[in-house]
Amino acid sequence: MHPAPSVIIFTTLSGLGFGLLVFLGLGVPDVSGWVAFVFFAIAYGLAVGGLLASTFHLGHPERAWKAFSQWRTSWLSREGCTAVAALLVMGLYAIGPVFLGQRWGLLGWLGAALSLGTVFTTSMIYAQLRSIPRWNTWLTPVLFLSLSLAGGALLSGQISLALVLLTLAALVQLAWWKITDGALARSGTDLGTATGLGTRGAVRAFEPPHTGSNYLLREFVHVVGRKHAQKLRLIAFGLAFAVPLALLLLPFSHVFALLAVLSHVAGVVASRWLFFAQAEHVVGLYYGKR
Repeated sequence: MHPAPSVIIFTTLSGLGFGLLVFLGLGVPDVSGWVAFVFFAIAYGLAVGGLLASTFHLGHPERAWKAFSQWRTSWLSREGCTAVAALLVMGLYAIGPVFLGQRWGLLGWLGAALSLGTVFTTSMIYAQLRSIPRWNTWLTPVLFLSLSLAGGALLSGQISLALVLLTLAALVQLAWWKITDGALARSGTDLGTATGLGTRGAVRAFEPPHTGSNYLLREFVHVVGRKHAQKLRLIAFGLAFAVPLALLLLPFSHVFALLAVLSHVAGVVASRWLFFAQAEHVVGLYYGKR
């Protein structure tokens, strides 16, 4: 798949923002007044900024509102509905700690659940696609949720919890890479099944279907060299997990905490770039690209 910057920004920022909203809904950290306002502003800035970035990938962003009507069948629509509900509920909840010094527990728990649900629905947009075997696994939602919670713990300043969640997220990321490598080959889909001619014998491409590029090649076929991908994985893993964990194990410092957050965000961006760039859509078989 073409790793569009708008989608990478969307999945990275919204995951962090809603992850922080989960912790704020649970009353963590225990802050009020201006400090609470800053935490909510960061969470909303990331979540809303990510959602807005996703519209840049649309051919007609002004029609994005129509996606809300297909919630019965579309995970994209469910994501939009859940995101709006989470932002509205958490907005109401924020009034308590910011202006009144109060916590409305039930409302906070509901907002936290909706925030977590938003991340889950985002992940299911990709996990549901049988046409991209690498994404079509139960580990995809687990990966999105673990990264969101780890990022939320970092942003909320929960050092002990962040150490645990970052470690779990790192293990999930490694498992996702290991299991999804070769997913296309294991799916049983090849040029024969792609063209419907497999029953007649071995099928090979005699000539490309087109003499030039087209929309499908630009959007759904992106080839990353194996050595290049391995290097990027090392960079992504180091920045997203190894560096933040090392910084969090040092004596606490706001500078170290900020560096840990920045490193984690950079690592998730690199990981998310690979998530899209290495996704082998089966349409590539028809063009002899797989």
